Amino acid sequence: MTARRPCPPAPGPLEEYAVWFDELFASLAQRRGFREYLTGLLAPRDRNKTLTCLAGAEPVVGARGPAVQRLQFFLSESPWDADHVNDRRLELLRGHSQTAPHAGGVLVIDDSGDRKDGTATAHVGRQWLGRYGKTDNGVVTVTTLWTDGRVYYPLHAQPYTPAHHFARGTHDPAFRTKPQIAAALAARGKEAGFACRAVVADCAYSVSDTWYDALREAGLPYVVHLKPHRGTWARADQPHTPIDAARALAWHDAEHPGDWAPVERYFRDGHTETWWAADARLGGWGPDSRVRLVVATTDPATLPEKATWYLATNLPHPAAPHAATSTHPPADLAETVRLYGLRTWIEQSYKQIKDELGWADFQVRSARAIKRHQTLVNCAFSFCWDQWFTPPGPLDTTAPDPCPDDQAERGTDRTPPAPTTLLAQGLTRRPGLAHPSHHPAPLVAGMDRQKSTRRTTSPDRRRRHRQTPRSLPPNLTNYR
Repeated sequence: MTARRPCPPAPGPLEEYAVWFDELFASLAQRRGFREYLTGLLAPRDRNKTLTCLAGAEPVVGARGPAVQRLQFFLSESPWDADHVNDRRLELLRGHSQTAPHAGGVLVIDDSGDRKDGTATAHVGRQWLGRYGKTDNGVVTVTTLWTDGRVYYPLHAQPYTPAHHFARGTHDPAFRTKPQIAAALAARGKEAGFACRAVVADCAYSVSDTWYDALREAGLPYVVHLKPHRGTWARADQPHTPIDAARALAWHDAEHPGDWAPVERYFRDGHTETWWAADARLGGWGPDSRVRLVVATTDPATLPEKATWYLATNLPHPAAPHAATSTHPPADLAETVRLYGLRTWIEQSYKQIKDELGWADFQVRSARAIKRHQTLVNCAFSFCWDQWFTPPGPLDTTAPDPCPDDQAERGTDRTPPAPTTLLAQGLTRRPGLAHPSHHPAPLVAGMDRQKSTRRTTSPDRRRRHRQTPRSLPPNLTNYR
């Protein structure tokens, strides 16, 4: 058997991560493309991470350059399987003691949309884009994420294909709604070995009976947010909506809480908040039923809209008659509130994969290429966790000091220094921008020691205040 030709190594610690995927690529060109793509995603950039940016080429005029065309072929035409790459990524996460899943975490389901022009791109259509708060032309992807509040990482992703892409529209056998896609991804996460206490989702998924049925069939418990005014059948003198059921609960004040119980919520920054929670009754739902309605709020008297949760769950009440025979362990009020409180970590991951790693910056049209781009972005995200838990190696004495003594005394300078460590010092092969993989030593020095760079916001984001999330893994901050 012919020995494989050695592949040019990726910069620094990225090579140690990339070698785990080498057996999934049949050729040297594929292995090199994998390394160059991840390097481009992780390296700091002042513009969108399109193919020209990832290859270190000039915008527009550099699109026909060899480096860009090589990445284009790797993403669109080269014969490799994105599912196998994602499975290997998840295998590495399961095998690491710090990121291994356990039964105390949750599997979060959500979808996120990004603008895309035209009609020729796969999955594109005029649909609701939650990130922008309006209906627009774009691509919406359903994603799953595992988290326990300490670590969080994406599992699977599948773009939603609008009905107009199918010959028979919504009646086409191949058409899948977002809840149907989400339920299938949740079951796939369980099959991949990612144990969870419950599947968590917002109110967008609470209206689909097929979503509930699919989760029950997969043996997955759930905690899902209900729309407060969603009606259900009940007797005339009983509550008909979740908010009516909450108002029917007895409450006087904190000293005389009636039906409510205090629940302490703990946040990662160290602060705590006291919420109030109660089991309510709505139609056939109740603490002694197969499905419970749990209401959690900061103020039971007023039930503020933005600080009140109406949660449906099939996790049994500890005192329910069927608690001992249920396939799911019982959950008290505090546990139910904790589980749904972990849902916000998927929003945190969206900020990082979109704003830092270029999730929506792809310039390809085929479904296969889009899926491959999303898989590679998730690989870059997981690499950052891999480095976060890797013991620090010897300090690079060649890298510049990001905070000299005189600046330390006056405070941190808000203006990033000139990125001298990223410039090619007479090493360029030809006129133009330096390709990141041509200068691994200065690149890694910049990623390890340099401050995070600033990025010019696009016109549609300039009204939004951008901040690096506090809980962003330092490696992901440094790789901006």
